[in-house]
Amino acid sequence: MKIKKPRVVVIGLKGLPAYGGAAAVGENIILKLKDEFDFTVLSIASHTTEKSADYKGIRQVVFNNYLKGGLNTLFYYLRSLLYCMTHRFDLVHLHHAESGFITPILRLRYKVIVTFHGVCFENDPKFSKFQNRFFRFSEKLNVRFANEAISVSKPDQDFILNKYKKMIGYIPNGISVNTANPEKNRKKTETPYIFFAAGRIYQIKGLHLLLQAIRKINPDIPIKVAGDLEQVDAYRDKIIRLSEGLNIEYVGLIKDKEELLEMIAGSLLFVFPSLREAMSMMLLEVVSVKTPVIASNIPSNRTIFTDEEMLFFESKCSRDLTEKLRYALANPEEMEKRAQKAFDKLTKEYTWDIVSGRYKSIYKQYLKK
Repeated sequence: MKIKKPRVVVIGLKGLPAYGGAAAVGENIILKLKDEFDFTVLSIASHTTEKSADYKGIRQVVFNNYLKGGLNTLFYYLRSLLYCMTHRFDLVHLHHAESGFITPILRLRYKVIVTFHGVCFENDPKFSKFQNRFFRFSEKLNVRFANEAISVSKPDQDFILNKYKKMIGYIPNGISVNTANPEKNRKKTETPYIFFAAGRIYQIKGLHLLLQAIRKINPDIPIKVAGDLEQVDAYRDKIIRLSEGLNIEYVGLIKDKEELLEMIAGSLLFVFPSLREAMSMMLLEVVSVKTPVIASNIPSNRTIFTDEEMLFFESKCSRDLTEKLRYALANPEEMEKRAQKAFDKLTKEYTWDIVSGRYKSIYKQYLKK
C-alpha cells in the first residue's frame, strides 16, 4: 500500500530550475526531501521556461505573467494566495521576508514556515521608497504571523531580534560538493583572469569597488564579469564609465549553473565585494570549486569564513581592496591554501544533507500539530 506523503506548497522561489540564490536554496531543500514530502512549487513564467508539469519529481504550477516588474511579482503572490485558499495542502513554505503581506491570510488555514533570504536594513536602491516601506511592513507581518521564521544569516537573525524583540530560527545555506573528485572543475585556462559574478548587479554588489581598485594597479590579467547589469540605470552607467580603458569582458547573466561554475573554476581569483548579503550562495559556490576568494569583511561573510580561509578587505574601501589584490596576485600559493581550508569547512558544515535535515525536522514538528 502506497503511503500518502504530506503535501507542502512552496511560494516565493518563482521558478524551477533555479538561477537565483534564494531559488537555489529552495530547490535543493526540495530535491533532498521530495521522497518524504509531496511538494507543489508555485512559479511564474518570468522566472522559468518550464510549463506546469512535473519537474524532477516535483509538481510545478506556472502562472502566466501579468504586467511587468514589481506588479508582476505582486500578482504572483496574490495568485499564490488564491491557489492555496482554493486547494488543500498540509503545510506552506514561504520564501523571502518581504512576502509577509499574504501570511496573515494563509494562517487562517495553514501552518506557515517562512525562510528569510535577507532583511530590510535600509532602502534598497533597486526599489522605490514606497516599495521599500512595503517590504519592511511585510517583513514585520512575517515575523508576527508566521508559525516559524528562519533566517539563512546569523547577523540577520540578530537584526530581527533587536528590531522586533523576537528570536527567529537560523539555518544557513548549503552547497552540493563533489567530494569524490573536487578538482574536476579546477582547469587552468591559457589566459588567467579575475572573476566577478552576481545575478543582479547593482550598488550593493560592489562591482564599482573592484573596478576602482583595478584602475589603481591596472594588472595585465583581464577581468570577467557575469550578471545582469540592467537593474539600475544610473549604476549601469557608472560601471560603464569605470570600465573605460580596462581589460574587462561582460559576459551577461549565466543561468546555467554548470557553465557558471566552470567559469568560476577557471579563474585565477574571485572577488566578492558585496556591501550587504544575507548568506551568499555565490560565495559558497566559489568555495565549492576551490577558487581563491577576496571578500568584503561584512558580517555575513565573517560569520562563515575566517582569515585562514579567504582574504578579506574592509567593506566599501577600494583602497584596501587594491592592497589585497596586490597581495593575492603576488602570493598565489598562499591563496590556494586558503581556498583548500574554506573547501574543507564547506564539506563538513554546509552541505544540503545537513540543511535539509533541519528543515525536515521543522516540517514534521508542525505537521504533528
